[in-house]
Amino acid sequence: MQYESLMSIPWSHGTFWVFIALLIFVGLFGRKILTPVVSALDKRAVNVRQSLDEASRLKAEAEAMLRDARKKRAEAIAEAKDILERAKEEAARTARELAAEAEMRAAARERMVQERIDAAQASAIAEVRSTAIEVAIAATTEALRAGFSASEDAKLVDHAIAEVPAAFSRRAA
Repeated sequence: MQYESLMSIPWSHGTFWVFIALLIFVGLFGRKILTPVVSALDKRAVNVRQSLDEASRLKAEAEAMLRDARKKRAEAIAEAKDILERAKEEAARTARELAAEAEMRAAARERMVQERIDAAQASAIAEVRSTAIEVAIAATTEALRAGFSASEDAKLVDHAIAEVPAAFSRRAA
């Protein structure tokens, strides 16, 4: 079966007139319809291009911020290590100072104790001398009053020496 419009005069069939009407419609209204569609597509392309430009700009900024953050992190780590090292040095120095100060205080206390011992020893020696002098004076006074002989004097001296501890205890009380 053959198509009739190809064998006869084209304007005698409806298909020809529909085609002509379509051409007239596209000719008259095609530009009015195509302009907003093309405009919308152009705007869309511009928006996409701007979005891509913005995205690449934001990516560049983010990469720059990342580099800065890594640099600052490295600086912070280096600074923290430096602070830690200084703190260790300060702690060691403080420990040395405290040890020297403690040693100095211990030496000062030792000197004070030695001075007290020396003072107590000197006081004890002075007290022994004083007591010995008192006992000797008492014995001499007794010997002079009684007029003893040499053997009696020796007994008196022995008795005086034996009385020294008692004299100390009386003096302490």
